[in-house]
Amino acid sequence: MLCALGVSSAVAQTADTTLQEIIVVGSQVQGSRITDAVPVTVLGQDELQAVAAASGDELFRSIPQMGDVSFNSSYLPNSSNSARGDVGSVNLRNLGVGNTLVLLNGRRVVTHPSSRADENLVPVLTYNTNAIPVNGLQRLEVLRDGAAALYGSDAVAGVVNTVLRTDYEGLTLDAQYGGAEGTGLRQTDLSALLGKNFERGNLTVFASYTDRTALDAQDQDYTSSLDRRPLFVGTRFEGATGLDARSTVIPWGSFQSAGAVRRNGALVTSAAGLFHIQPTSFPGCATPINGTICIDDGAPATAGDDRNLRFDAPAAYNTTVIPEVERINLFLTGNYELTDEVTAFGELGYYTATTKSLQSSTGTLASLPVTMPAASYYNPFGPTTFAGGAVNPNRLSGIDAPAAGRNVTIRTYNFSDAGPTKVDVENFQWRTLAGLRGKSLGFNWEGAVLYSKAEVEDISDGISATLLQRQLSLSTPDAYNPFNGSNLTNPSLADTARSSQAALDAIKIKTVRRNTSSLALVDFKVSRPDLFTLPGGDVGMAMGLEYRRETQKDDRDGRVDGTINFTDAVTGTAYTGDLIGTSPSPDTKGARTVSSAFLEFAVPVISPDMNIPLVRSVEMQLAGRFEDFSDAGSIARPKVAVAWDVFDGLRFRGSWAQGFKAPNLEQVNATLVTRSNTRTDFIRCEADLRARRIASFAACSRAGATTARRAGNQNLQPEESETWGAGVVFEPQFLPSEVGNFIFTLDYWRVKQEGIVGLFGEGNGLILDYLMRTQGSSNPNVVRAAPTSDDVAAFAGTGLTPVGQVLFVNDQYQNLLPQEARGLDFGVAWSLNGTRFGDFSANVNAAHLLRFYRQPSPAIQALLDARTAGQINPGVAITGGGNLVRDGGRPDWKWSASATWRYEQFTLGAFTQYVGDVEDSGIIDTAGNPWIVDSQVTANLYGQYEFTEGMAADTRLRLGVRNLTDEKPPVATTGYLGELYTPYSRYWYVSVRKTF
Repeated sequence: MLCALGVSSAVAQTADTTLQEIIVVGSQVQGSRITDAVPVTVLGQDELQAVAAASGDELFRSIPQMGDVSFNSSYLPNSSNSARGDVGSVNLRNLGVGNTLVLLNGRRVVTHPSSRADENLVPVLTYNTNAIPVNGLQRLEVLRDGAAALYGSDAVAGVVNTVLRTDYEGLTLDAQYGGAEGTGLRQTDLSALLGKNFERGNLTVFASYTDRTALDAQDQDYTSSLDRRPLFVGTRFEGATGLDARSTVIPWGSFQSAGAVRRNGALVTSAAGLFHIQPTSFPGCATPINGTICIDDGAPATAGDDRNLRFDAPAAYNTTVIPEVERINLFLTGNYELTDEVTAFGELGYYTATTKSLQSSTGTLASLPVTMPAASYYNPFGPTTFAGGAVNPNRLSGIDAPAAGRNVTIRTYNFSDAGPTKVDVENFQWRTLAGLRGKSLGFNWEGAVLYSKAEVEDISDGISATLLQRQLSLSTPDAYNPFNGSNLTNPSLADTARSSQAALDAIKIKTVRRNTSSLALVDFKVSRPDLFTLPGGDVGMAMGLEYRRETQKDDRDGRVDGTINFTDAVTGTAYTGDLIGTSPSPDTKGARTVSSAFLEFAVPVISPDMNIPLVRSVEMQLAGRFEDFSDAGSIARPKVAVAWDVFDGLRFRGSWAQGFKAPNLEQVNATLVTRSNTRTDFIRCEADLRARRIASFAACSRAGATTARRAGNQNLQPEESETWGAGVVFEPQFLPSEVGNFIFTLDYWRVKQEGIVGLFGEGNGLILDYLMRTQGSSNPNVVRAAPTSDDVAAFAGTGLTPVGQVLFVNDQYQNLLPQEARGLDFGVAWSLNGTRFGDFSANVNAAHLLRFYRQPSPAIQALLDARTAGQINPGVAITGGGNLVRDGGRPDWKWSASATWRYEQFTLGAFTQYVGDVEDSGIIDTAGNPWIVDSQVTANLYGQYEFTEGMAADTRLRLGVRNLTDEKPPVATTGYLGELYTPYSRYWYVSVRKTF
C-alpha cells in the first residue's frame, strides 16, 4: 500500500485506486513505480470540494507550497503597463513567477501575454490560473521537485499538472450561487459536463459560466481609504504619517508660473513661480481667486493642513477592489480507437473573460509636463484682454504679470472632474491538440501536435496631452479649467467644481493595449516498463523529442509606444508619448524556438525477493534532457532520484537535479521600459529631519511618482539552478484496521539559483543618491531638474546641497548574484472506510521555509553596510538582497488540512488553512524594525445530501461557507496583502447538481 500512497501528502481517491495509475507528473515511464521516489501532492475530488475554490487563483492559494500571488485580480494599477483583469499567477516555493511549469493533461499551456514587474522589478510572465476550469478538474497534481530534466526549462521549482475529466458518460448540470458577507460581491457559477461513449471511443464536453459582481472599496474598512492610519490605532505606528498613502497628485493643482508673480507688491507664488490651489479656509492663502478658493505660494506642504489636500480615490469614487467578471470555459476531449493498437485523441479548449472596474482618475507624471499658454481663459496670470479685445474676467487684479500674461506649467494635477478611470479587460485563450497513441513492439508510444494562443485587450479611459493643451489654450469658457479647486466639503474627495462637459469630452480618449502570446508544440515519446531485466526487476525507459515555438507581442496604444507624441506648443519641447499619467513604453515582440530531447530510466536496484536485510527495495530514476534555444544557446541537465524501502511501510527517498531557465521574451527584447512607481526621495527626508520638520523617517512624506527608465538586455544569460531533496514516508503496518490507514511524510528540499535576472531598482538608486549626496557627490543614474529657489529654501541650514525634482532614474536588466532557498514539507494522510458510521478521510499538508537568502549585489551590499555604519538612516528599507524569510509574501509557515465524512447520502467536508506572519517594510520604526502582518487561520465547511429516490433522484444539494469565522485579512501598510490574502472574509454559497 505504501507504493500507492507514499508519494503524496494530500491524496483523495478510493481505497482500491493506486496512485501510480493516476499520476501523470513525476515520471514519463508509463507503468513504472519510480513515482515513489519523488514528492507529489495530489488534490483529488475531496480536497477540491473542501477548498470550494471558485477560480484557479483561489485553488492555487490553498496549496501551502505555493508562494505569493503577484498576478491577481485585486492588483489594479492605474495604467495598462501591468497585467490587469481576470488573471492569477503560479509561484511554487516562492522562487519567482516563471520558475514553475504548468501542464494541462500532461502538456504545456500557453503563457499569459501581459507581464508585470516582479520583486526584482523585471517583467515576468505567468500561466493564467484563472483560465483553468476548476469545476471541470478531476485532480490537481503538484510535483514539488526540480524537473527541468524531465519537462524542460521553467520547471525549476516543480510542475503543476491540471487533469480534466475525460471518458465521461452521461450529463451533469451544476449551479452555484454565493456571496461575501457585508459586501456587494455575488457570484453565480453554472456548469455542464456531458459525455458519450461510442463503440470505439468517447467524447466529453465541459462548459462553465461565471458571473461575478465587483467588490467595492467602500465595502470594508481596510480598502475604503488610502489613509490607513486608523487601522494602526493602538500600535507602535499609531499616527505615523507614512501610513497615509493618499496621493500627492491632487485635484488641487500645483503649478509653476514663468517667473514669480506679485499682487499689490506681495508674492503670491514662490520665488521660483510655484503655487497651488487650496480652500480659503486653509492657512497660508496668498490671494483669493474667489470666495471659496485661493492661491498659496509653493507646492503643497507635506504636513499640516496641506496633507488634507491629498487625494483619496477609494473614498472619492468607491473604486474597484476586485473587478466584475464574466467568464466562460469550454473544453472538449475525445478519443477513438482506430485499431486495437492505435488510438486517436484530441482536445479543444476555449476560455474568455471580460472584467470591468473603476480605478482612480488620471493624474500627471513629472516626466510629461503640460504648459498652459498665457492667453488661456482661466489662467489667473493671463492677459488683460484676449486677442479679440474681450476683457479677461479671470486675470487677478493688481498683479505684476505682463499685460500679455504669463505661461503656467501644470506640475501635479489629478483630473478628478473627469471621473474615475473605467477599465475593461478581455482575456481570450484557446487550445487545440491532436495526437495518436498506441503500443508497438512492447513500447507505449504517443505523439501530438498542439497549438494554443492567448490574447488580452485592455481598454481604459485616458487623457491626451495634446488635446489637453489644445483645450487649455482656448480663450473662451469652453477651455479646461484646472484652477477651479475641488471638493470644499472634503478636500480629499472627488472634484465638485468641474470643468464644462464640453471641455472634459474634448480631452478624454480611449486607450487600447493588445497583447498576444502563442505556443506551437510537436512531441513524440515512447516508454516501456520492461526494457530489460536486472536482478532487482524490470528496467523502465522513456525517451522523447519535443519542438516548440513561443511568441509574445505587446502592442501598446499609439499614445504610449511613441507613435503619437506630445510636443509642447508653448515651449517647443518634444516628449515621447501623449498619454497623461502613463509612462511611455515601446511595443515589444519576440519569438523563440526550442528543440529538446529527454531520456529517463526507472531502475529497480534491489527487489524484495532478494532478501537483503534492512533493504526491502531500492528504485532509481535517472533522467537527462537536452534543450537548444534559438536565443539562449544549448544546455543539458540531469536528474537522479532514489527510493529505499527499509521494510514494508518505511521508505526513504531523495533526489538531485539541475535546472535551467531562459530569460523570457520581454526581458530580452524590450528596448526601453518606462515605469512610474511611488518612491521616496530620501535626501529630502534627510533635509526635513535635519531641519526638524519631522521627528523620524517614519514621518517622512517625500514619496511620489518616480519614473524609471529600464532597458532590456539581449546579453542576459540563463538562470541556472541546482535542486536536491530528501524525505521519509512512513505507513505503519502494525496498526489495526479499525483505526484506519495512516501515511506520514517529511521532505527536506533545497534550491540554489544563479544569475537571477533583476535590477538595481529606482528605489535603491534614490537611496544611493541620498548616501552620495551626504558625502558630497551624487548618483549619475538619478537625473534631476535644476533646483528651484524653493528647493534651495527647503535645504537651507541642513548642510546639504539643494536638489531638484527627480526626472527619471536609469537602470538595466542584469544577471544578479545567487539565491538559496530551503525548507521542509510535512504531510499526514488518513483514511478509514467501511465503518458503520461511514467513511472518513483527513489530510494535512504543511510547508516550513527555513531559509531564503538572496546574495546582495555589491552595490546593494554597499548600501546595507552604509546603513549598518549609520551613514543611512535605519528607517530606510533597502530591497534586493539578504534574508527574505518572512519578507512580504514569504511566511515561514503555511499549512492546510482537510477532512471528509461520508455516511450514506450525506457528506460533510472541512478545510482549514494557516498563513504565518510576515514583515511589511512599508513602514519601519527608528530601530529599523518593520510592521508585522499577523498570521491567519481560516476554515471552510460544507454539507451535502444526495437524493436517491423520486423526482429528486441523482440530485445533490450542498450548502457551504468559506472562512467560517469571518477572519479579515491581517492589516498591512497597503491595507491588506493581496499577494497572500483575498480581500474579503466570510463567503456563503449553495449549489445544486443534477445528473442524468
